[in-house]
Amino acid sequence: MEKLYYVAVLAAFCLVQANGYKVPDAKLEAIYPKGLRVSVPDDGFTLMAFHGNLNQEMEGLEAGQWARDITKPKNGQWIFRDRNAQLKIGDKIYFWTYVIKNGLGYRQDNGEWTVTHFVTEEGIPINETNPDPMPVPIPDSSTSSPPPIACEVSPTVVQGYRSLCKGVLIFTEDFKKPNVKSLTSWDPEIMFPQEPDYPFNAYLADAVSIDNGALKIKPELTESRYHEGYLHEQWDLSNICTGQVGTRECSLVANGAQILPPVISGKITTRNKFNFKYGRIEVRAKLPAGSWLLPEILLEPRDNVYGKQRYESGIMKIAFVKGNAAFAKKLYGGPVLSDTEPYRTFLLKEKLGFDNFNKDFHNYSLVWKPDGIQMYVDGEQYGDVTPGEGFYFSARDHAVPHASMWLKGSIMAPLDQFFYISLGVRVGGIHDFDDARDKPWINRHTKALYKFWEHKDLWYPTWYSPELTVESIKVYAL
Repeated sequence: MEKLYYVAVLAAFCLVQANGYKVPDAKLEAIYPKGLRVSVPDDGFTLMAFHGNLNQEMEGLEAGQWARDITKPKNGQWIFRDRNAQLKIGDKIYFWTYVIKNGLGYRQDNGEWTVTHFVTEEGIPINETNPDPMPVPIPDSSTSSPPPIACEVSPTVVQGYRSLCKGVLIFTEDFKKPNVKSLTSWDPEIMFPQEPDYPFNAYLADAVSIDNGALKIKPELTESRYHEGYLHEQWDLSNICTGQVGTRECSLVANGAQILPPVISGKITTRNKFNFKYGRIEVRAKLPAGSWLLPEILLEPRDNVYGKQRYESGIMKIAFVKGNAAFAKKLYGGPVLSDTEPYRTFLLKEKLGFDNFNKDFHNYSLVWKPDGIQMYVDGEQYGDVTPGEGFYFSARDHAVPHASMWLKGSIMAPLDQFFYISLGVRVGGIHDFDDARDKPWINRHTKALYKFWEHKDLWYPTWYSPELTVESIKVYAL
């Protein structure tokens, strides 16, 4: 009954005449690896609606599996998008569209479309049915010269591309944008980070800014943002949280020594926009200076194929320098495959500088290959990590409980999956700083966070340059 009423009302409102206005044809696209996009060119409409079914014919003007009203165009197109649609070659979509123009409604009925190929987010076709396609380079957007027709194929893999030319630029960011919202390749984290390191900060979007063509992520005291005593109240980010809603990642209530995070910081990632496997990444950055500050210039796993709780799927540190003056000459880079020692830092490589690394900009590079990882600073190699017959064996010898999960992968497992770029600043935590006389808290102690905050007068004055500043990032195919 409800469906009949819906159709009757719609039919009464629509004006469909043989010689009347014709609705522009809808363009349907299957997005790789998942998603459906439908676009209709704008022709002065005030509304566009899309209704469709997957592999099932429409019953007249039924609402359908997809039923969405779009109220404004974007870049001259009215766009419907289902980011979770799981499409495959041969799927058929039955649909109809509806628009309002000059106060009158018009339909395009009996639409049919079959999935024959996939496209990237940018609309570039992917020939999934061709088992041996030509190498497809991703050109540098800064040059108008055409890409080569043929080239030596790189082992680098980018989501949406079957093959790449060696040495081609596959990602670039110079942060020469008017503001953070103009960064189309990045999304902010908004959450209270938890395991495995339990840092003493929250991530909020407005801790990230663009200043004179550079990205800046600057931590600040939570009570300076809000009010004194706020750490003993409650903090709910559920409506905007990028973590798991319903967990401590999105909502906290203070209880005794379990206070709220005393520091607000920021983090952005390419997780939803750019992922790759194997390549050379170059980052020009100035690292944060101040006690208990930690830069996050990382490659992180997209899918956590081997687990996600204890760095089971690994991370790769492109540049890591502790903010304390006593540690600021020591640069670390390389993979982290366990949250605890002795294996947490076992694979990291160290470079001792003549001066503190957080005093100026440096060029940090990580080369990630199918058989190893190399780290560079200002063009000088300072580290080389090789898996041998696999990281499993050294991890097993160091009593890493999750090492056996890597046996299902290649010798580079768990570093043989898609990874994304992340940039941030975190504070404290329970793993990166050894317990010492001048450290306010004891790792894993129930009052660690409270003790850190209690000694604010010791560490906060050292934050003379607490921000991470990044000028550029480039990623090349091997």
